[in-house]
Amino acid sequence: MGEKVFTQAPSTLPLMLKAALPAIPVVGNLPGVKHASGGAPDLTLRRSGVTTDADHLERYREVCGFGRGEALPATYPHMAAFGLHMSLMTDTSFPFAPMGLVHLRNAITQHRPITADETFDVSVRAADLRPHPKGRLIDLLTDVTVDGETVWSEVTTLFARGRGGSPETTEAPLEGVSVPSGVVHWKLAGNLGRRYGAVSGDRNPIHLYPLTAKAFGFPTNIAHGMWTKAHALAALANRLPDAYRVDVEFKKPVLLPATVVFGSRSVGDTTEFGVVGARKPVPHMVGRVTPLG
Repeated sequence: MGEKVFTQAPSTLPLMLKAALPAIPVVGNLPGVKHASGGAPDLTLRRSGVTTDADHLERYREVCGFGRGEALPATYPHMAAFGLHMSLMTDTSFPFAPMGLVHLRNAITQHRPITADETFDVSVRAADLRPHPKGRLIDLLTDVTVDGETVWSEVTTLFARGRGGSPETTEAPLEGVSVPSGVVHWKLAGNLGRRYGAVSGDRNPIHLYPLTAKAFGFPTNIAHGMWTKAHALAALANRLPDAYRVDVEFKKPVLLPATVVFGSRSVGDTTEFGVVGARKPVPHMVGRVTPLG
């Protein structure tokens, strides 16, 4: 098994530029740029001794709508993992060029809250390359440990469009779950993608400006899926246990600016939630919180 160890967070801007190279004609086929066509790479990326910057945490809470508290928001460790995700996806052993991949699903398991003063370690690897009716799927697996104890984990499921036609080998986690009706309206400004991108480091052009998004086939810039998930958890904050798993599936992109409607409902011991358009009830995201234990 290959391993890369990072002593600090990778800079995401150079990685964004590197991610764009395979999409450039001729350049994309050059050695060192062209991606392999095999399975999930046998490679783990690690970063140890991660601490939380109080100013960054405050900016994240503000843009996502979280209140203050001793514990990190459940989506916040994704910030520490994102640079490792980009480093893995831009490695030529990764089977897909990063630009064009769609973040289809995301599952976070918070085994216990992480406090802002804790130091933790992060590891990232890819797994489970599998078919999809319209292409293929692959997972990025992230684990966060404190003194060897796994306290947080994430499964980021990416979709690569292509020749498919084969059904998925496992059932989608939220198969059959619909977006609950709701009355809470979120008014999202056109600069939301830039604001979240400045905090998260995810400056994918599809999120920044209408012009940069149009270059990738979108009519305007779109909201980050992980912002939508974070804002939903902020809305559910007083209903969340200490230990839980939260699954989401991203549906239609949220075109900015926009007004969307958030809804939630209790189903047994779980909470289902989601976001739809305000003008047309087009589903943007559906999710479910499942307590652990």
